[in-house]
Amino acid sequence: MKKIKITIEGMHCASCAGNIERSLKKVPGVKEASVSLMLKKGNVEYEDNVTEEDIKKAVLRAGYKVSKIE
Repeated sequence: MKKIKITIEGMHCASCAGNIERSLKKVPGVKEASVSLMLKKGNVEYEDNVTEEDIKKAVLRAGYKVSKIE
């Protein structure tokens, strides 16, 4: 199991954060995702078969951009 922090651009309300969380949780292998509007960050816990690119694509599908991965 891996964990990463992502910085997300484009959020402006709680609904934005919720949309990103739902999109991330739809990725097969993502176990947990939480997004903070105030911090403009998300925490993602996922299995080894998930790539950082999969996570970026899920955020992009929701209409936002990952600016940094830690």
